[in-house]
Amino acid sequence: MLHYWQREIENLKKLILSLGAIVEEQIQRSLLAVERRDTPLAEEVISKDREVDSLEILIEEECLKILALYQPVAKELRFVVAVLKMNNDLERMGDLAANIAKRARYLAKKDKINLIEDFGNVGDKVQNMVKKALDALVNTDINLAKEVIAADDEVDKLTKHLLKRTINAIEKDPDRTKDYFSIRSISKNLERIADSATNIAEDVVYLCSGEIVRHTELGMEEQAEG
Repeated sequence: MLHYWQREIENLKKLILSLGAIVEEQIQRSLLAVERRDTPLAEEVISKDREVDSLEILIEEECLKILALYQPVAKELRFVVAVLKMNNDLERMGDLAANIAKRARYLAKKDKINLIEDFGNVGDKVQNMVKKALDALVNTDINLAKEVIAADDEVDKLTKHLLKRTINAIEKDPDRTKDYFSIRSISKNLERIADSATNIAEDVVYLCSGEIVRHTELGMEEQAEG
């Protein structure tokens, strides 16, 4: 029975890591679609969101099955609870990547906007947060998880700066207000992806230590710096 239980946990870990890999790729490809004004690539990202949704449902079902059959306690219970929460955040990140792809599809039909170039820095930082959050999960690395939590403030500052530039651009060129709002939408989606990556990192801290950091001193310090 113990051997079977361990197999269930290992299978669950493989499933959540598979979902993480797909979502990480979705984010990368959605940003490439924006940068390259690539409509077919954007369509691929939008279409693949169904695969993310299906895997999210499967992982939730596996978590509930383990909880019902084995009634895990201590570290095993924390693992299943953490996976349930990460699963939701990863699915949300997949939705956000699809949203970016939809904006990329729209903008590809319009004259180029120079502000798109500003997404490079923000996009790189957000993708790095996602990668570190997943690496922290794979290696149960609490220090790496805390690096992700600390990085969220910088992304917030960058997206706020981009918002100011977008507002200035609208004032100078009001005829393209809808186009600039698409830029704003991409920026907001990136900010939300970073927030979800932070949530995953916080869940890794919980998994490793049993400590809930969202409303503790660590979380308050991160907010105070923003």
